[in-house]
Amino acid sequence: MTIEISRLSNGFRVATEVMPGFGSASIGIWIDAGTRHERADQNGIAHFLEHMAFKGTARRSALDIAEAIEDVGGYLNAYTSRERTAYYARVLPGDVPLALDILADILREPKLAEADIELERGVVLQEIGQALDTPDDIIFDWLQEVAFPEQAMGRSILGPASEVRRFGRADLAGFIAEHYRPERMILAAAGAVDHAAILRLAEGLFGDMTPGAEPLPEPAAFRGGERRVKKNLEQAHFALALSSPSYRDERYYAAQIAATALGGGMSSRLFQEAREKRGLCYTIFAQCAGWADSGMLTVYAGSGAEAIGGLVDLTVDELHRAIEDLSAAEVARARAQTRAGLVMGLESASARAERLATQVSIWGRAIPVDETVARVERVDVAAARAAVADFTHSAAPAVALYGPVSGARPAAELARRLAA
Repeated sequence: MTIEISRLSNGFRVATEVMPGFGSASIGIWIDAGTRHERADQNGIAHFLEHMAFKGTARRSALDIAEAIEDVGGYLNAYTSRERTAYYARVLPGDVPLALDILADILREPKLAEADIELERGVVLQEIGQALDTPDDIIFDWLQEVAFPEQAMGRSILGPASEVRRFGRADLAGFIAEHYRPERMILAAAGAVDHAAILRLAEGLFGDMTPGAEPLPEPAAFRGGERRVKKNLEQAHFALALSSPSYRDERYYAAQIAATALGGGMSSRLFQEAREKRGLCYTIFAQCAGWADSGMLTVYAGSGAEAIGGLVDLTVDELHRAIEDLSAAEVARARAQTRAGLVMGLESASARAERLATQVSIWGRAIPVDETVARVERVDVAAARAAVADFTHSAAPAVALYGPVSGARPAAELARRLAA
């Protein structure tokens, strides 16, 4: 694999990874502008803009965009996260110039017609409604809000319907002007690509953009608390969050390994104890997310009304117990899962391009896979146990409960149980 990174005079970055033997190219633009860059009255606007990008430009209608990429058998999509928005395409090598021209067009010249805004507003409101109707989806938004109350990091990516209903052209154009700046953009491509050719295209399409002042996102501070919504559902949904290291923290990999050992698969102790041994639930898992200045261990489980109390208590007790008895075998298994997941997850050009963009955004360089694997392999039992201790003692937990959840203890009691 050959990785090259260049920077245009205006700060726009170009990163490519040649993957020998690949017959396609994945190419995209990643922008450091996500939910955490929104003000409270803008919540949801980054995601709304992602939708509007495909509604037409000064040169192309929405149908023109769709036909242009599909006429060559390509694929075009986008997503919004808490820290970034991405617009990307997958095409055959000869169609990279077309794909990049389309990406530049939708980012630099979106039409933002009032009629299209109203049309897409309805689509986004339906998306919000769908999330509200999906308990094991909306509970994570509630958990995020409880973990980071009254903060940009705690707001939902989709935003509240009340804000989405009032966004107008000036709001969307203003967010673009403030955040879609060249020094905050990364063009990442992987597969059958040529760095020099893509760099020339980038210079022609983005080289005249003017850099601007870098608006810093609001710092994130994990607070904890509880949101409990009682409703007559078939299942009781439970989500627990604990503070964990940011991806810039040297303890990040230990936290990842600990989370995997706790709830990363069928052999994990939460799955074994809660489902296999006691039959308290069908689904239970743990995962660890990291951001620039914060992180969050999340445990999710769904259960019946009669079992939710025991399930919640068991989850907290297993977290507490792992500080003392997380075993070498569990940690070794978690390392193997993490290592294999990392390597197998990079077998597609799209995954390589996304990883490249993320690393350039965070570190300013591409981190070799072997370097990441080495960090994973250095996590031992002591480090994993210390990570669990950090989870349970660094801040009060955040808890979200939805459905027939009267049998679950209040978050304050869970906090005392964790800290005991």
